[in-house]
Amino acid sequence: MESHTDIDSENVSDELTPTGELTLKLPASHAATNMFGDVYGGWVTSQAVLAAEMRAAVESEGRVATVSVGSLDFFSPVLVGTILCFYTDIIEMGRSSVRLRVEVWGRCPDGRALRKVTETECVIVAIDEDGHIRRAQYVTP
Repeated sequence: MESHTDIDSENVSDELTPTGELTLKLPASHAATNMFGDVYGGWVTSQAVLAAEMRAAVESEGRVATVSVGSLDFFSPVLVGTILCFYTDIIEMGRSSVRLRVEVWGRCPDGRALRKVTETECVIVAIDEDGHIRRAQYVTP
């Protein structure tokens, strides 16, 4: 089965650098592995959404909830011990929501260069204590 992305993961780190603000940084652990011993893509996805929510909560000064998460293509497997760095970049701010790009980069346990693992876009909405949509009070204009 052929992937619909033709990205050579060996050259990804040579051509690109992270975009956005470093929002979350953590190691991939054994608890997040699939049956083959690689880090499970769903775990990486959940951490990417967490990074988007963290950034949106700061920007909107309060509680937030995820509305949507775009598709993710994984450019290379993530090994246990890889330090994952989640960079967020604001694409658009609405009255009560923010659309962000999240890039996930990893540094393998052997210390090789930072490599892009995946990226996605998330839409996060500001909510009040009762879970209702609220107007966001943005920090960044």
